[in-house]
Amino acid sequence: MKRRCKGYKKALESIEMNKVYDLSEAVAILKQLPKKKFDESVDLAICLNLDPKQSEQMVRGTVLLPNGTGKTKKIAVFCKGEAENEAKGAGADFVGAQELIDKVAGGWLEFDVAVSTPEMMRDLSKLGKMLGPRGLMPSPKTGTVTNDIARAVKELKAGKIEYKSDKQAGIHIGIGKISFEIDKLIENITTALSAIKGSRPASVKGDFIKSISLSTTMSPGIKVVP
Repeated sequence: MKRRCKGYKKALESIEMNKVYDLSEAVAILKQLPKKKFDESVDLAICLNLDPKQSEQMVRGTVLLPNGTGKTKKIAVFCKGEAENEAKGAGADFVGAQELIDKVAGGWLEFDVAVSTPEMMRDLSKLGKMLGPRGLMPSPKTGTVTNDIARAVKELKAGKIEYKSDKQAGIHIGIGKISFEIDKLIENITTALSAIKGSRPASVKGDFIKSISLSTTMSPGIKVVP
């Protein structure tokens, strides 16, 4: 049987587990829960009306959260020539061409997001087995394969995140920190939900979102009106 900490049990006293809350009310409850010794992430869990076995029903995209995520992302950019200066000027943490690829091939993976110019993808694709399972392989679908390196880096630093449905037809993303003001958390959540709703596959019938839950790193989930 899974044991829960005292803080988790205390949080349960503030939440009616069978109730579905309005978004503003749910966020207010999370803000009132006992504080931890660290700034907890606020996580959004969405259950979609999808058939995960059908590839055309996979939901994937990106969204720029207006108030950021509260996390500092380390960005590696694979490029050469003038693009290197653009990447550095935009705030990329690691920039390089073949030497950076060789470093990764040797086991170095101290970055959160990878961005690449199209011309570097042929060489970078050789690292697919290493980067793919970790979600670090750049992709045109998420805007991380681009010639506009500066824009890609700036958006990622500002709070651009990727969302993708899993094998259970769910999406789980972090949308901020519990230290954020209530209105900023709500703005991030509504922006993320709007983007996900806009990714609805044409073949889906009926309600697209089945359920929504909000939680912090250490709290129970709070059901939210879809």
